[in-house]
Amino acid sequence: MSKILIIHYSLYGHIYRMAEAVAEGVREVPGCEAVIKRVPETLSQEVIEKMGAVEAQKGMAHIPIATVDDLTEADAIIFGTPTRFGNMCGQMRQFLDATGGLWMNGALVGKPGSVFCSTATQHGGQESTLLGFHTTLLHHGMIVVGLPYAFAGQMDIKEITGGSPYGASTIAGAKGERMPSENELAGARFQGAHVARIAKKLAS
Repeated sequence: MSKILIIHYSLYGHIYRMAEAVAEGVREVPGCEAVIKRVPETLSQEVIEKMGAVEAQKGMAHIPIATVDDLTEADAIIFGTPTRFGNMCGQMRQFLDATGGLWMNGALVGKPGSVFCSTATQHGGQESTLLGFHTTLLHHGMIVVGLPYAFAGQMDIKEITGGSPYGASTIAGAKGERMPSENELAGARFQGAHVARIAKKLAS
């Protein structure tokens, strides 16, 4: 059984919803298991309350907190992050900065790695976030996997939508009022299945 770890950070639930869709795609591939975990929170409860994210956080409280050791146990890792000024969020960056020991030991070399994200606006840094994240994966020697154009949904111009060859993405709205569309969720499912198939082939 190939274990696909989906590790993410979500403040208002947009990335968590995408993570669920990624997991659905992983489970479509026989012999593959999806495990969803979240990186530790760095914001205080007071700040979370001021940001109006308390209810959303309660809805995600059941998701286990990841440790760096979880990365070594997975056959592939799919990361999910909201965008902060065109890059990954601080919570994800802090988690990844703690993986120096894994880097020293080459623990992630050869594992498929993939990324999905969200932004407030259509041009708020989706591609820069995904590409910037890939740099960390490459330093770890991972095999970077994107969202191929075999997913035709990213060619759709009939609606505003996330998604690029670098990974699935969603547009959350300036106030977080927009949840992932069906097309964006379909891209996340496709990416999950795509990574799972590659991990399964490598394992065999």
